[in-house]
Amino acid sequence: MPKNSKVVKRELDDEVIESVKDLLSNEDSADDAFKKSELIVNIQEEKDTDIEEESEIEDERPAWNSKLQYILAQVGFSVGLGNVWRFPYLCQKNGGGAYLLPYLILLLVIGIPLFFLELSVGQRIRRGSIGVWNYISPKLGGIGFASCVVCFFVALYYNVIIGWSLFYFSQSFQQPLPWDQCPLVKNASHTFVEPECEKSSATTYYWYREALNISSSISESGGLNWKMTICLLAAWVMVCLAMIKGIQSSGKIMYFSSLFPYVVLICFLIRVLLLNGSIDGIRHMFTPKLEIMLEAKVWREAATQVFFALGLGFGGVIAFSSYNKRDNNCHFDAVLVSFINFFTSVLATLVVFAVLGFKANVINEKCIAQNSEMIIKFLKMGNISQDIIPHHINLSAVTEEDYHLVYDIIQKVKEEEFPVLHLNSCQIGDELNKAVQGTGLAFIAFTEAMTHFPASPFWSVMFFLMLVNLGLGSMFGTIEGIITPVVDTFKVRKEILTVICCLLAFSIGLIFVQRSGNYFVTMFDDYSATLPLLIVVILENIAVCFVYGIDKFMEDLRDMLGFAPSRYYYYIWKYISPLMLLSLLIASVVNMGISPPGYNAWIEDKASEEFLSYPTWGMVVCIALMVLAILPVPVVFIVRRCNLIDDSSGNLASVTYKRGRVLKEPVNLEGDDASLIHGKIPSEMSSPNFGKNIYRKQSGSPTLDTAPNGRYGIGYLMADMPDMPESDL
Repeated sequence: MPKNSKVVKRELDDEVIESVKDLLSNEDSADDAFKKSELIVNIQEEKDTDIEEESEIEDERPAWNSKLQYILAQVGFSVGLGNVWRFPYLCQKNGGGAYLLPYLILLLVIGIPLFFLELSVGQRIRRGSIGVWNYISPKLGGIGFASCVVCFFVALYYNVIIGWSLFYFSQSFQQPLPWDQCPLVKNASHTFVEPECEKSSATTYYWYREALNISSSISESGGLNWKMTICLLAAWVMVCLAMIKGIQSSGKIMYFSSLFPYVVLICFLIRVLLLNGSIDGIRHMFTPKLEIMLEAKVWREAATQVFFALGLGFGGVIAFSSYNKRDNNCHFDAVLVSFINFFTSVLATLVVFAVLGFKANVINEKCIAQNSEMIIKFLKMGNISQDIIPHHINLSAVTEEDYHLVYDIIQKVKEEEFPVLHLNSCQIGDELNKAVQGTGLAFIAFTEAMTHFPASPFWSVMFFLMLVNLGLGSMFGTIEGIITPVVDTFKVRKEILTVICCLLAFSIGLIFVQRSGNYFVTMFDDYSATLPLLIVVILENIAVCFVYGIDKFMEDLRDMLGFAPSRYYYYIWKYISPLMLLSLLIASVVNMGISPPGYNAWIEDKASEEFLSYPTWGMVVCIALMVLAILPVPVVFIVRRCNLIDDSSGNLASVTYKRGRVLKEPVNLEGDDASLIHGKIPSEMSSPNFGKNIYRKQSGSPTLDTAPNGRYGIGYLMADMPDMPESDL
């Protein structure tokens, strides 16, 4: 060790050299480079050792114009089509009002804590999903890439649903609505009703034949459906234009796309409550079936719905929160958005069952009228004696109560012959028990109900415009989950990346607008997101609690929020949520294993759906979707664990001052892509672990490229120093 090296000889008790004066007092006279240099000292608090604080020279990251805009963006992302057509179905299927209890419990135990976790890491590190998890643990950096892949898969088919809604929206400006009645077919001799429509219903026929022009199996492509292709193109153009400037453009659109669905839902609820049968639907909906609530399947489906309702694992939550100020109260945001999502689901359920109650009432009235005519015919033929019919009942204008009375009398008197009469009980509950979800609810059941509304075109326009807005709000968050991390990582122009992403997605999305496209939508919906997202969120939980450290994370939250979060979150994140997520993953794998992989195909000759298994190539695609979505996690882990990519090509070094010593760390300041896989990228390198950072710029030297955070690294100083042995440092 050189004798004239006072830096090493002196025992420093401080954490860092506190000023320029301290540095100069310890310099050696032979260090000419030190004398010619300019020192820039940036005082930081020791608590913020992992993240560099915002300063005047930090890069200008876009920010939300207001807190309201940010909340609307998060609400728009989390509140989507699933709130309207998935939650009501699960509610009906799993015990009615009793289903709300397990859902609310799981929202508190899984939903809000994990939503809070994603908001926190995004806001604290101020990067997209790739940068966040790469910062927390380079070996787990594949989590961010997996989120991007899942987002891309979901965006492919989700925008197709927006395209369908655009098609129905465009067809709603006519009276009567085109799906109001079955079309007539003319031939040389006579006119008759389309057989496929006559066997099903007008709305079912319009959906499968006029809109989708669907084929009979997934193997039968049938070519492109040009109407839907144009609608898909329009949907991607809307998304591209809204996202091309990032939150600066999409944020303004959120005021309309996030609020308009609530206006429509409230208007629908008020209107439907004035129609006959709506109260029956709501009563049926909220009649609790407590025995069903104890089944494990109910809790599994409630947990899955909570998980996907909040958009966990997609990266959109992290991306949106990364544009916040670091002192924003993200805990309040997490609780607020979660409960807005829950109450939106309840509001949508009220509307759906009020509409279905009205529809069931209309169908029930037709059923009573038809069966009353059959009874009159049986009376005339002598099959039924007139004496058994109460004298006060007029079968030509019978009420629901009187019909049920007559039906019960005939059933008792004609006990043996009753099945031959083919009379229907016409119970409104039987119609309400027909569970419908997804496209079946939106494009068949709801459209049929709206044909009976006064001024039906107006309500149809409002409904499908609401679906478009719900879809767009979710699409903005999904695309942001792709664009933000890629821009943060690869430093590409957001406008160019957005256009390329949308063009690529539209090109691949053409498989969904074939005549067999609906079957591919089902395939992607079932297999591209469920298991991969569960694995992603489990790894997120593990990365924060056991890799980064739950105690350190709680300390970061206290610094960021200005108060210590409840210890409730500590125990939930560390113990409860990992176990519950793992249990949910196992249950989902088991359920997927015991459920035969297949889809409901529309058979034209039968005019009905029939369950078909996927062909061999279809099974390969299903497995490939799951593998590709989660593949980045093990790939990045192996590459970084085994150092398969060397990023030490640069001669510069970053140096950390800690406890009076200078620790040399190799860094690739070129920003090459290899560093993204091998370790942290420059924009995500943690600030030195000490209280004060010292940066130096060589006087008279050429301008050096700044790191993405806009600061010169101390590595430039050390690279220019002449022949100083590393031991001297």
